[in-house]
Amino acid sequence: MSGQDLEFETGRSREGRRCSAPNPTGRNQHRNCRMSPSLIELYEPPENVVRAATKDDSRVEEALRDYQRRNIVNKETIKQLLLAEHGIEMSTATITRRRKLLGLKGSGATTKSLPETQKRQLILDQMAKHPTPKWRSTPPVVLAHGVSRRVSLATRSSVYPDILSRDYISAEMHALDPDGFVIRQPKSKKKHRVALVVLGPDFEWSCDGHDKLSGIGFPIWGVRDVWCGKWLGLWVVPNNRLKRVIAYLYLRLVKERGGMPVQTTTDRGSETTGVYAFASALREEFSRDLPVDQLPAHRFLPSIENTTIERGWLRLRLEWGDDVKLFWEAGKDIYNEMDPRQYELVQYLWPKLIQQELDSLRERLNNHKPRRDNAKLTPTGVAPAVAYTLAERYGGERGLQPVDTKLIEGLMEELGGEDLVRFVSRDYEARADEIFSTIGVEKLSFANVWMVFERMLPLM
Repeated sequence: MSGQDLEFETGRSREGRRCSAPNPTGRNQHRNCRMSPSLIELYEPPENVVRAATKDDSRVEEALRDYQRRNIVNKETIKQLLLAEHGIEMSTATITRRRKLLGLKGSGATTKSLPETQKRQLILDQMAKHPTPKWRSTPPVVLAHGVSRRVSLATRSSVYPDILSRDYISAEMHALDPDGFVIRQPKSKKKHRVALVVLGPDFEWSCDGHDKLSGIGFPIWGVRDVWCGKWLGLWVVPNNRLKRVIAYLYLRLVKERGGMPVQTTTDRGSETTGVYAFASALREEFSRDLPVDQLPAHRFLPSIENTTIERGWLRLRLEWGDDVKLFWEAGKDIYNEMDPRQYELVQYLWPKLIQQELDSLRERLNNHKPRRDNAKLTPTGVAPAVAYTLAERYGGERGLQPVDTKLIEGLMEELGGEDLVRFVSRDYEARADEIFSTIGVEKLSFANVWMVFERMLPLM
C-alpha cells in the first residue's frame, strides 16, 4: 500500500499526524456511498469542539455580543476566543457574516456613520459629567468608554463597544479644549523603569491597597496579574490595613481561580504579612518542587517598585476616583453621620455603589486594548483579558499552581469568613435590599445615591 493510500485508509500520515479526509461523510453523487464508521471516527473533532454552529445557535450570538460589549472586534481574535472559551470552530468569514447579521460594528465604522453634530454632542456631554476641577484633564480613552456607556444606556443595549474611535475623540477634544491637554502634561520627576520579565499569566500577582477613598470610609484593595495587567480583583472593604482582611481576600481569589500564583508581590505594609504567611504555607503544601530559596512564594517591595498595581491605581483615579469625593460631599447637608440610622444606611448604600462601579471598571480596563509599546517584553497592543485567555498565542506559559479549594474555604472561615469584608449585617442587608426594590429606582448611581438615601431612610 502506498503512503498516500495509507494516509487515506487510516487518517494518519507516516509521521503519525492526523490527516483531513476530503469527504469524511462519504456524501457524493452516488447513492448509498458512505465512509465506514471506523474511518468517520478518525475524523471526528475532539469532544469539546463543535466543528460548526448553525445560524440559530444562541451560544454564538451571546458570545459575539459579549465580545462586542468587551470591545473585541478583531475577527482572528474572536475566532480563537470562540474555540478557547466555548469550544466552537468558526472561520473569520463566517464571523464577519454573523456580526453583520447582528448589526455589530467597530468604532471606525460607527464614527463614519454618525452625523458630526451628534458625535460632538456625545463628547461634550461626557466632558461635562466630570465634576472635579480637573475634568479637562480626562484622557480621550476614558471619554471613549463614557460615550459608549451613554449610548448603551440610551438604547437599552449592551452590545456597543467604544462607539467613537479614540483618534476622533482626541482630535475633537483638542479642538474643543486645547488647554486640557496642557494640564495633563506630567510635571514630576520620574523614576527610571525597566521592562518587566514574567513567563506568563498567574506567575506573579501584584497586590496593594488604594487609600484615596479612605477619608470617606471606603478603602480599596486589589490584585493584578503582572504578565498581562489583568485586574483579578478589586474590592471595597471596611479596612484595608487589617492583615486578616487582606489575607481573606487573597484566599478568596485563590479559591475563585482554583489555584495560586508562583509568586505574589506586595509593599512592605504590616497588613501584608498574612498574605506572605499563607502564600508560603500553600507553596510548601502544593508546589514543593518549586525552590523557595531561588523563587520565594512572596516578595516585599517598596511601593514605588510595585509598578504593575501602582500604575493601575492611576487609571482608577482618572476614571472616577476624584469624582467620588465630590459626589459624597454633595450629601453633606443631607447626611448626619452621628445618627446611627443614617450611618448604617450609608454603610449599606455607598459600599454597594462603589463595588458596583469597581466591577464595571475592572471589566472595562480588562477589555481595553492599549497602544502597542515595543519596549515591553510582556503582551502589548492587546486587551489584558484576551492575552490572559489566549496566553499561548502571546508567548506565555500558564503558572497557576492547583490547590485544594476545600482547604482554602476552611482557612477563610477560620480567619472570620465573609463578615471580615461586610459593612452591615446580613439581616440589615436583606431588609435594605427589599426596601430598595420598592422605591422605583432601577439602578443605583452616584447621581441618584443621595435621593435613594432620602427615600429609604423613613422606611428603615
